[in-house]
Amino acid sequence: MGKRGKIYKADYAKVDRTKKYLLDEALDLVTSFGTHKFDESIEIAIKLGVDPKQSDQMVRGAAVLPHGLGKTIRVVAIVKGEAEKEAREAGADFVGAEDLIEKIEKGWLEFDRVLATPETLKDLTKIAKVLGPKGLMPNKKTGTVTTEIGKAVRDQKLGKVEYKVEKAGIIHAIIGKKSFGPTKLKENFVSLFDNILKAKPSTSKGIYIRKVALSPTMGPSVILDASSLELQVRAAG
Repeated sequence: MGKRGKIYKADYAKVDRTKKYLLDEALDLVTSFGTHKFDESIEIAIKLGVDPKQSDQMVRGAAVLPHGLGKTIRVVAIVKGEAEKEAREAGADFVGAEDLIEKIEKGWLEFDRVLATPETLKDLTKIAKVLGPKGLMPNKKTGTVTTEIGKAVRDQKLGKVEYKVEKAGIIHAIIGKKSFGPTKLKENFVSLFDNILKAKPSTSKGIYIRKVALSPTMGPSVILDASSLELQVRAAG
């Protein structure tokens, strides 16, 4: 067994598989796991009581995490006119219109987010097939299509995490780096989880939050007590 396997086995032994952990307990546990050669991301998986096949039960949105994601977000702003200056001043890494669209069409993908205004969104149809599969296509629901381009750039730079429920009814997202520690990770978790609660479709009946798990990139998952999680988040908010 290699070093990674030994670390995983030791971490797995720390987790009580019969237990559903409170948020504070879970964060203490995942941040106590063995260390690897890189700063692992802490990931969240939430099973929702929705049917994503129904268009009126699609859960999608974005939340600004108070402590960011622990990495530099490279932002492309596809804008024209006054919005160009606004995007540059706000810190966008790449600003332009047809020139950037052409570059992306030829295969350039050295960025993490694409922002557009309602005016330029129609120009992105020719690269939708490139951006769509990678989850980079701007969308009004996630705030990446907006008239407030400066605010959008700043939000992305701070660490705005986007989420979208998958076919199996699960949302996967990152809430930060292991090195953040339990307190900062909790504050990020609360911001994201509260946003997902508010995104509950009116057509969703029954239990909305079915199952929640936390895990580091290289470590085992820890199951949270989903039944009391909303109350825990409200108490922390």
